[in-house]
Amino acid sequence: MASSARTCRSWKQFASVLQLQGRRNQRPFSIARKPPATFTTTNRRPFPSAVSLFHTTASRYSNDEPPPTDFEKLDVLGNTPVPSTSVDACLSDGFQLNSGKKIFDGSGVLLVGGEAFSWRPWLSRGEKRLLNKKGQWEVPNDTFGLLGLIWPRPDLLIIGLGSEMRPISPELRKHISSLGMRLEVLDTRNAAAQFNLLATERGVDDVAAALIPIGWKEGVGAT
Repeated sequence: MASSARTCRSWKQFASVLQLQGRRNQRPFSIARKPPATFTTTNRRPFPSAVSLFHTTASRYSNDEPPPTDFEKLDVLGNTPVPSTSVDACLSDGFQLNSGKKIFDGSGVLLVGGEAFSWRPWLSRGEKRLLNKKGQWEVPNDTFGLLGLIWPRPDLLIIGLGSEMRPISPELRKHISSLGMRLEVLDTRNAAAQFNLLATERGVDDVAAALIPIGWKEGVGAT
């Protein structure tokens, strides 16, 4: 019994020593705290603002006015030579062309392939009339006989009817179409301007014009 008592006492002492040693070895855990981050303003850029989708360069002109338009730069045909058959003036009894040619006898003019021809489509009728009984502008098909002789033919025929617009007869439209040409009908001033523009832009072989003087009067002629 004495031996057992001594054994129990030694185990209790040994446990007490271990417990004391454990307490000495235990240390509280500490969390290392980093010092708060500090920012310096040296060479610091301000936060960029929202990027604009548009160019924001200040205008060189006051009061936000747009720059003046340079019409010379807009003239893309400025350096293109004008055809000699372009119409410089539409007169009551004729025309004046860029080549210097003048028609003052009341005749019309046919402009095709870079050439100018005097044109009197009313002669086939024996009277100075260009309208049919329905009030439609109509001339005999043979008055455009020259267009049937050339090849390749122009893509477009511009007809100037004088100072007034009139409907073109279906028969005449059909004949022009049979020659493989498109037709544009205008009063003579606008027809001449359109011919000048297209002949300069596309060439005289691609556009033809048949023009009646602006002074034309039905039954009287151009005076």
